Amino acid sequence: MILVRNDNFEISEDNGKVYIVTFSAGFPLKDFDGILRNHPRLKLSNFSVLKNVLTTESVSPVEIGRWLPNVEAEIARDKMSASVFIYETMDYIQKNKDQLKQQILEALADNDIVEGILDFDISMIEPGKAFLIAQGSSPVAGTDAQITYLPKPERKPVIRDDGKADYYDMNFISEISEGSWLGEKIPAAAGEPGKNILGEIIPAAPGRDFPIRYDKKSAYEVEEEGKIVIRSKIAGVLDDVKGMIGVNRHLPIHGDVGVETGNLEFNGSLSIRGTITAGYTVIATGDISIEGAEGVSGAKLIKSIEGDVYIRGGIFGLGSTRVEAGGNIFVKHVNEANLVASDSIHIGFYALGSQLEAHSIFVDERKGKIIGGRAVAKSTIVTAISGNRLERRTDLVIESVNKQESYAKMQERAGQLKQLQTEITSYEDKIKSLLPVIKQMNTQQVAAFEETKQALSKLKAEAVTIDREIKLMMDELRHAGKEEITVTKEAYSGTYIQIGKKSSILSKMTNGKFILEFGELNV
Repeated sequence: MILVRNDNFEISEDNGKVYIVTFSAGFPLKDFDGILRNHPRLKLSNFSVLKNVLTTESVSPVEIGRWLPNVEAEIARDKMSASVFIYETMDYIQKNKDQLKQQILEALADNDIVEGILDFDISMIEPGKAFLIAQGSSPVAGTDAQITYLPKPERKPVIRDDGKADYYDMNFISEISEGSWLGEKIPAAAGEPGKNILGEIIPAAPGRDFPIRYDKKSAYEVEEEGKIVIRSKIAGVLDDVKGMIGVNRHLPIHGDVGVETGNLEFNGSLSIRGTITAGYTVIATGDISIEGAEGVSGAKLIKSIEGDVYIRGGIFGLGSTRVEAGGNIFVKHVNEANLVASDSIHIGFYALGSQLEAHSIFVDERKGKIIGGRAVAKSTIVTAISGNRLERRTDLVIESVNKQESYAKMQERAGQLKQLQTEITSYEDKIKSLLPVIKQMNTQQVAAFEETKQALSKLKAEAVTIDREIKLMMDELRHAGKEEITVTKEAYSGTYIQIGKKSSILSKMTNGKFILEFGELNV
């Protein structure tokens, strides 16, 4: 089929290939663009060959391109979309709309395109340009599981309008009744599958699942309206049980701890409306709240094994009182007492002649005082004033973390955790295999099954404890090298400053932030 014939050449098509024969050399290459515009189906395959042919006469036909179908469909590599091309002039398209529309539908069918075919206006299609004709539906990933817990009130002194900290009032105990809502989990969604333009199903990525963590001894889970809801088994106080939400047993003492009560030791949390009289001891696994405004005078030992200690008034230790907390200690003031906290010590007014030991020690930065005694922390000490005008010896000490020892201990605990996780998986597999036959078990087998479940719970609790220790060590290592002692107002002469192995006794009054700079104290 002859496509173009003039004085210079003849262009013909044969079996989808386009040839040229040159009668007379010298046809301008730039004028060839007009021929291409009038013949959109002609697609050059080799521009340099055409250039050479036009400059010389040829006896035999030379292949210069191919003859495109007037309608062509092209599928994207991901099979999610398809475009059509019409290789005709705009005039041709406007005059042959119905015919071309039918050809487009046939091209789609020939390419097995059956999904997501779009409505189209053929007059909007430009010659030789891609026109989107089909669009698949992408899969919609499932939403992740959403977990919400009952928030535990932040334990910190109330700041009054005048800017002063009110250590008389803290929201320390959060009472929980039996069956109370403690948290919930909206399960992960499966997602919605998609389809490509060939009608093939594209699976959706499911949402990520996360375990809901709670203390199995004090809480239980139940399905409610498609959610997994955590509720309290017992009445008590909201508690953090080894990193998990739970409820601790609560024993309220409406008066003082003394002759009438004797020494107290309780597996749970204690709230004492009065005080602890001289010589008496109170020990609890959970939080201890002593709410008497007069504070504590001469008590022997106040110890929270896993929780916090809150003393609304102050401590007059008389050189014999010791307060220990697995978490934090909050107190108005301290006189001649020993305080030890795994986390932080918070003091409202002053510490006088006392021994303080914690990860961080905070005495009110506006008016708080540490006078005499020794404050030892691993990370931070903050106070407004240290020492006094009489130059009383006051030790402020940061014991830096030994990185090598900490790494070694952390690796040891990580190994123990890995071993525990292996044992937990083994127990879980065993329980899972027994669940389908539990109804056929005799009494002894059921008892053995329950023992296995209890052993699993014990292993999980131990794993949570070790995981918590590892995270604490990691946090200490992250803050290693960032230790600081801050005295915002007055650090009197006689104040002893030590960070790591570097130390100095102040010989004149100063203030500021004391840190190690280039291995030396900046005093």
